[in-house]
Amino acid sequence: MELTSIDWAIMAAFFTVSIGIGVAVSRRSGKDFNSFFLAGRNMPWWLLGISMVATTFSTDTPNLVADITRTNGVIGNWVWWAFLLTGMVTVFLYAKLWRRSGVVTDVEFYELRYSGPLAAFLRGFRAAYLGILFNVMIMASVTLAAIKIGGVMLDWSPEQTVIVAASITMVYSVLGGLRGVVLTDIIQFTLAMAGSIAAAIYIINLPEIGGLSNMLEHPNVSGKLSFLPDFSTMSWKDLVPIFIIPLAVQWWATYYPGAEPGGGGYIAQRMLSTKTERDAATATMAFNVMHYALRPWPWILVALASLVVFPDLASLGERFPNVPENVLKNDLAYPAMLTYLPPGLLGLVVTGLAAAYMSTMSTQVNWGASVAVNDIYKRFSRPDASERELVWVGRLFTALLLILACYFALKLENALQFFEIILQIGAGTGLLYILRWFWWRINAWAELTAMVVSFVVALLFAYVDALAMESWAQLLVGVGITTVSWVAVALLTRPTDRKTLYEFVDRVRPSGPGWNAVRASADEDGIVLSRPDGDFPVSLLAVVLGTVAIYSVMFTTGFLIYGRTTPALVCLALAAGSIVALRAQWRKLSFR
Repeated sequence: MELTSIDWAIMAAFFTVSIGIGVAVSRRSGKDFNSFFLAGRNMPWWLLGISMVATTFSTDTPNLVADITRTNGVIGNWVWWAFLLTGMVTVFLYAKLWRRSGVVTDVEFYELRYSGPLAAFLRGFRAAYLGILFNVMIMASVTLAAIKIGGVMLDWSPEQTVIVAASITMVYSVLGGLRGVVLTDIIQFTLAMAGSIAAAIYIINLPEIGGLSNMLEHPNVSGKLSFLPDFSTMSWKDLVPIFIIPLAVQWWATYYPGAEPGGGGYIAQRMLSTKTERDAATATMAFNVMHYALRPWPWILVALASLVVFPDLASLGERFPNVPENVLKNDLAYPAMLTYLPPGLLGLVVTGLAAAYMSTMSTQVNWGASVAVNDIYKRFSRPDASERELVWVGRLFTALLLILACYFALKLENALQFFEIILQIGAGTGLLYILRWFWWRINAWAELTAMVVSFVVALLFAYVDALAMESWAQLLVGVGITTVSWVAVALLTRPTDRKTLYEFVDRVRPSGPGWNAVRASADEDGIVLSRPDGDFPVSLLAVVLGTVAIYSVMFTTGFLIYGRTTPALVCLALAAGSIVALRAQWRKLSFR
């Protein structure tokens, strides 16, 4: 298919505005390190909330949802819906702690929380592992989706797509830093949401689909509509991997970018960029509302429609014979359906997908560069580097990380493949990231053990045929082995030294019984520490209420789409009640 002049005009206007924003804020962003990577720590909460959700609205996200929905039905989306629990815990327990810590990057946390040479090693190792290696692979997965969209919709080669998709992102990311990234995210999110909603409406009303009612009654679709489990008809074999494991284990036990237990990555970067602790929590709450309650259904509807037009991979291959066999997967269905869009709308949707790509890539590369500069270059190579030098090195790393991501994008096959790899690599580390803020006994050895063991277990599952297991079983085994390993190491090795623990508690003021021993020790040493927050029970209740409210809004939308008015009204009432109760609890939370 070919874009018309109006389609190209829409795209050109967006690209021009994005570059213009980067140029406009380049001088202010380049003033010093904090300005370039944290936007001076004075960004408004609503802007950062939009920026978070724009980042997670990646080019590969609709493809991933299409893959999941075509493979397991709508209920299969619980593999990522379950991460709302992680998000709510971050909002009410960790956002204020991150902002209170005052670190520049989430990796700097290691030398705030732990002590000795191992803490320094762990900081450098995690910076290289997460900020460079892991981050590059995340961006490669995002770029893979752009390759598929470029191949299907524009008939571009993978190399051509990579060059075009990354070049503009590189320009405004290098120039504008985090401020430029966040400001362009507003436009990018608006375009991406408008495009996905408009595309879903148009596609559902195609003659091949025949409207919403016909689509929902189609035999290829009707059996895949349930988004809540029916225990009377679904087998445990089906429920365990797609519903029970995500809600019982996955959300707290695994590390996934954008849904890190305890916060981390670019979510932590946004929280650290807010003006106050309250703003950090509010921004993260806004992100979770938009991410789960607002966005899923347009993608799901297009995925369901694709089952009517392209019931299997063979039909996709017949429609797009030039797509390589290793790329021909279920995630190709989303861009395949977009080829039916008319001029104008096509330009809006393609621009929205380009915006989704740019927002994710710019955020990931800015965060990765911040870690590379702050926690590797400045910490170990040039501790006396000037602010100007740090900014220019940050710009260099920004370009380098983008180039590496584009190279590795040519080696991947599909989005779901990488999603499962990430979950397995981080299996068992999540509980540590949650507890390290609330249990003094966790130390640097425990962190290192969790990271190494989870990675080794993932490699064994990937390369040893005798260990062949389903992905959910691999996840459980990985969580069990990793958790037992790091807990044992934490209890058998020396704890973090008292001075570091005293400083951490005094600065962050964590609550809960996990710090009683440290506070008692400080009393014996005649050291007065800051009093802990007294809102831990209130925070836990707020987590429950926030989770119920957002899920209820999401289910209300789903039931209305399916034409089921009564359950929609029940969910709406539950959402309203939860929101009222949550507002009352919010006022009781301890913020400074």
